[in-house]
Amino acid sequence: MDLGTLLARGGKVYFIGIKGTGMCALAELFHDSGLDVSGSDRSEVFYTDAILAELGIPYYESFDPPHVPRDARLAVHSAAYNAETNPEMAEVLRLGIPLVKYTDALGAYSALFDSTGIAGVHGKTTTTAMIGALFRAVGIPARVLAGSAVSAFGGRSTLSLGDKYFAAETCEYRRHFLAFHPRRIVLTSVESDHQDYFSGYEDIRDAFLEYADRLPPGGILVYCADDGGAAEVADTIRRRRSDLAFLPYGFSAPGPFRIERYAAADERTCFTLTAFPGTEFKLRVPGKHCVTDAAAALALTGILIGEECRGGPAAGGPAETDPDGTPVGVNSWTAEQTRRAAEALEAFAGSRRRSEILGEAAGILFMDDYGHHPTAIKATLRGLKEFYPRRRLVVSFMSHTYTRTAALLDDFAASLLPADRVFLHKIYGSAREVYSGGVTGAVLFEKTKELFEDSGRGDCVYYVEEPEEAGGELKSLLKPGDLFITMGAGDNWRLGKKLFLSYRGNGL
Repeated sequence: MDLGTLLARGGKVYFIGIKGTGMCALAELFHDSGLDVSGSDRSEVFYTDAILAELGIPYYESFDPPHVPRDARLAVHSAAYNAETNPEMAEVLRLGIPLVKYTDALGAYSALFDSTGIAGVHGKTTTTAMIGALFRAVGIPARVLAGSAVSAFGGRSTLSLGDKYFAAETCEYRRHFLAFHPRRIVLTSVESDHQDYFSGYEDIRDAFLEYADRLPPGGILVYCADDGGAAEVADTIRRRRSDLAFLPYGFSAPGPFRIERYAAADERTCFTLTAFPGTEFKLRVPGKHCVTDAAAALALTGILIGEECRGGPAAGGPAETDPDGTPVGVNSWTAEQTRRAAEALEAFAGSRRRSEILGEAAGILFMDDYGHHPTAIKATLRGLKEFYPRRRLVVSFMSHTYTRTAALLDDFAASLLPADRVFLHKIYGSAREVYSGGVTGAVLFEKTKELFEDSGRGDCVYYVEEPEEAGGELKSLLKPGDLFITMGAGDNWRLGKKLFLSYRGNGL
């Protein structure tokens, strides 16, 4: 697909499944580039409805062949649909209109810019969101695409600051990120996940290796030194590619982006970095994992500040590095840029479904979080306990996919131990897998209860099959000072929203 020609000449692009977070974001980027964008989706109301309406992008709330513009020059479809079951996709093919899936369209778009892909099993959304906030603070002329709505982006998933650079969250599932064209990659974490597709850790690690190998000569891999999988990928690529530069970050990282001091107090997380002597950064979002995400965002921003100072990277050939091996220019920050970056990080309020605060009612703080992997769950809960030491932590967790739950059953149970009270529910299945029996939400409950009993807290774990049916029991349990959080990639967020509205006085 020659997207460059399409953007230059203009024309109609039709999005099938336009309400999805990524699809809506890409539709916005195409719209901002002057293309005539329209689309379709289901009638279910999603937060992107308001974004599309604000942009003036028309869409249908059904999938009917007559909706497809006969003169469309391109159609983009969500991975949730296929031509066998979606009549609009079948019509697009019948009309001979080029049809591509979202990840391929995003990849073609990335080829038009000096692009950076943010990747990892955990942390990529928050890292991308922080990157956008920092880019705006220091004046990097870029477009940014995150995998969720970001408060710093005005509640959208995209931020447009210029046309020179592009930074986007890229997904490892089914190796979708291999369609992307990065000159830099920020790698946050690598570990076993998506068990319905990857056979194990080695398989998913090899996917990240393949992605990193897509870096061109002179490319840069920014990676979390604290994460064993990310460090393994970096070490392997370093042995293969002498033409790349590598920039580690984290608590154990050598070089300028080592986190030297960390503390949590007064609902702020404070940290320092080697690259910024005398500067203390502060975050309003909890947890050490968010500090490492911030270090990653500062590292990438430093790289681009350096390139802007030098007038851009050298074309082709090995990457330019200082004697210590770090990319040239990462320490080119001015005092004013450092000050603005610190202000942007302290103002950062997170993104949708990432420790998102719904509000406080009757003295109870209500939150929602997308964490659906044991590592992310444990890090988030530990961060919350540290950030809110005087609050009792009550958690509703809904596991996502049978394959992931079965493969990581013990880890899921252990990840919930930082909570004071835990409500577990049925497993939220996925259309991409077929349930074959065995592990259920009740099985996870029994495993979790065993671990809590070992610490004398067996009565602190509850099981309610349907999340919203736990409302009555929770209303009897919750009290002023508590923090109630719904966690997971399922739909138990509805429970938290209803409880919050109930306590606020709007009724269930």
